[in-house]
Amino acid sequence: MQVAKVARMLAAKSDEAVLEDKSCTIMALLDGGTLRRQKSWLKAEPPTIIVATLGSLCQMLEKHMIKLDSLRVLVIDEVDFMFNSSDQVSLLRKLLISYTSINKRQTIFASASIPQHRRFLYDCIQQKWTKADVVHIHANPVQPMPLRVNHRFLVCSRSDRHSALLSLLQSDKPQSAIIFVNEQSEKSKKAGNAPATDVVIDALKNSHIGSHEILLLEEKINFNSRAASFAELRQGGAYLLVATDIAGRGVDLPDTTHIYNFDLPKDAVHYLHRAGRTGRKPFSEAICVVTTLITSEERFVLQRYENELMFHCDELFL
Repeated sequence: MQVAKVARMLAAKSDEAVLEDKSCTIMALLDGGTLRRQKSWLKAEPPTIIVATLGSLCQMLEKHMIKLDSLRVLVIDEVDFMFNSSDQVSLLRKLLISYTSINKRQTIFASASIPQHRRFLYDCIQQKWTKADVVHIHANPVQPMPLRVNHRFLVCSRSDRHSALLSLLQSDKPQSAIIFVNEQSEKSKKAGNAPATDVVIDALKNSHIGSHEILLLEEKINFNSRAASFAELRQGGAYLLVATDIAGRGVDLPDTTHIYNFDLPKDAVHYLHRAGRTGRKPFSEAICVVTTLITSEERFVLQRYENELMFHCDELFL
């Protein structure tokens, strides 16, 4: 929905420069129970641009509700993230090989982070996912982190992490913030422990003093609930959003001024994507802040992220 909204804005500007009978129509394919309605839309006005998840697009293709015979450009966003799931890889393979032809399309793989990109490109060519004449474009090779985002870390024990977070919220007084928590491990699930997201939500609701709306963004939340939550957030008002890496990937909430890493991200790529949820307001010079809670033993890991992503993290004392 975010991508489709921006695409419509760009299409409206491009339409001003072309004939009216060549206007660009954009359609977002939604997961869930809206297939029949979308099928009627497709017949009534075939779109120039389709924005979809792999799942919704492949579902349409399997039911012969849409054909990609005239496809000219295929953009796969967050491509590195898709390789974390065998199901996503399977759908991607179908889309690239079975449903479309590399000889008729331009293929664009995009992400803020594609580790080992030379190996990735080699694999894509070998799998016949793309043509051999691949060009790697690094949009921001020198400064991956926006200059107006400040980075801090606070050293505390795991047992003090909840109280430290509450103290930070009280002293920072963020306009709106996202609190990132790591996914629950299988070991923790088997032990019957509550997910860390639930624990953080409970701590905030019971102890945080402020007017923020406190929300949990879950990976498996259904589309209508997720859309309703975001519509509510974008209407204004302060919020504290608790999320995991999977649920928070690609979230576009321009009013987010602070990011809190309740748990240290598992690698530099995850740090980059978390930090990228702030500093998104167009034409704003306001300073945004990313704060990471770590134990003393985790300091060297955070330093490795600093070196890899070329940013500096200041120590914070409460």
